[in-house]
Amino acid sequence: MLVLFETAAGYAIFKVLDENKLQEVENLWKEFETPERANKIVKLKHFAKFQDVTEALAAATALVEGKLGKSLKKVLKKVVAKEAHEQLAISDAKLGGVIKDKLNLNCIHTPAVAELIRGIRNQMEALISGLPAQEIHTMALGLAHSLSRYKLKFSPDKVDTMIVQAVSLLDDLDKELNNYIMRCREWYSWHFPELSKILTDNLVYCKSVQKIGDRTNVATTNLSDILSEEVEAEVRSAAEISIGTEVSEQDIENIKHLCDQVLQMSEYRMQLYDYLKNRMMAIAPNLTVMVGELVGARLISHAGSLLNLAKYPASTVQILGAEKALFRALKTRRDTPKYGLIYHASLVGQSTTKNKGKISRMLAAKTALAVRYDALADKVTAEMSVENRAKLENRLRQLEERGVRHISGSGKMFAKAEKYQQRSEMLVYDPFDDSTIPSGSRKRKIEEVKEKEKEEEEQEKPVEVKAKKEPISEEEAADTGRPSKKKKKKEKKQEAEEEVKDPVEGEGEGISPPVKEITGKRKKKVKEKTEFSSL
Repeated sequence: MLVLFETAAGYAIFKVLDENKLQEVENLWKEFETPERANKIVKLKHFAKFQDVTEALAAATALVEGKLGKSLKKVLKKVVAKEAHEQLAISDAKLGGVIKDKLNLNCIHTPAVAELIRGIRNQMEALISGLPAQEIHTMALGLAHSLSRYKLKFSPDKVDTMIVQAVSLLDDLDKELNNYIMRCREWYSWHFPELSKILTDNLVYCKSVQKIGDRTNVATTNLSDILSEEVEAEVRSAAEISIGTEVSEQDIENIKHLCDQVLQMSEYRMQLYDYLKNRMMAIAPNLTVMVGELVGARLISHAGSLLNLAKYPASTVQILGAEKALFRALKTRRDTPKYGLIYHASLVGQSTTKNKGKISRMLAAKTALAVRYDALADKVTAEMSVENRAKLENRLRQLEERGVRHISGSGKMFAKAEKYQQRSEMLVYDPFDDSTIPSGSRKRKIEEVKEKEKEEEEQEKPVEVKAKKEPISEEEAADTGRPSKKKKKKEKKQEAEEEVKDPVEGEGEGISPPVKEITGKRKKKVKEKTEFSSL
């Protein structure tokens, strides 16, 4: 029996010396406890070493997928086919079926074979001669890394880290260039201030300063390769009547050196932009078609990687870069921003102010699809983004022309889309609260407001007309049935006298009447009654 054993260094073919030991599967591991005992069970017959990591990766990939690789096929034809009567023990039953179909070899896969291969792997260093342990470990590590990259579809051309670094460096270069050019203009304006107003382009200005030097050399210097004839004549006339101060030759040399730095940095910036453009077309062609190289690179840089950007929804892509404004709007309950970094895309720039929000929303939706296609697809092409961009341009044209049509044939020819506006509470600032000095006009306004409020309150209250009560005579009282004032007084006197007599009569009979607590008002009434009765 022959045994096929795969390693990271190559293929090994072993010859089983004692097949009777395979019958005792449970005790087979004891035969591989030491190298001496292992050599009594199996013996190395052939070892085919891999040439490089590429061959090892191809062989490992074929084994993982259950295919017969070229190197394995060559080894089996060379060694095993000569002993066709021998059985071939393998670790993968699927691979055994492929070998049997293509090479007509008898392959077996049993629990005893699996235990045998496990024992060979345990004593691999002793059984395979001429292969040190360090070399096996190095080959296994390299093959593991290569196989992991293959499984993840890893490609060095798809590394988005380079894009993040390149766009960050591009932004830094822009800042440094602006500082250098501003310093150069201020420095040379002490000597020739009129030149800064005539030449607005920064690179042309630096080239002219580098070629002119002292303003007295303008008359003898040929600037036709940099400036047009009209501008050159204007520079010469301005140099003759310049109000600038005189500077030394050392100052002019330093200014020229600064101009050299500006020109070199500008040239390097152009090279870096071309590099970024090529990398973006290689890594994210659909994103580049939708929003452009710079905007796409800034989106990737802001998200951290292309895969992170692919996980974002379209609403997040739309306001990516405007987080500060978003949280400020949520805190103050104002309108949230409609766009972030995507505002600098060409499609948003072409639209009018009222349509920028709609276009940015639609562009963010298509951009999210493009990013997911770039990050997760096996074969990436830019056809999808070209179609989506054409649809967005057509939609933008319809919005600009106000030609939004109904899908169905019924209804009006042109439909007006209602503009959605999120209205929030607006707090009006009162400037009078800042002043601590009372003003006459302010007082007058406050008094007028108070008077108006009083008038409104009086109008709201129901008006109660109180009629004056005229004294009713006894005759009128008799007619109407109402008692007159005199009769009322007589009745009150009689009631008071009866109340005074009652307690006296109660004492004589020996019965004490119930005593009630008399309040202040009750006391006054009782006093008045007693005084009236005494009179």
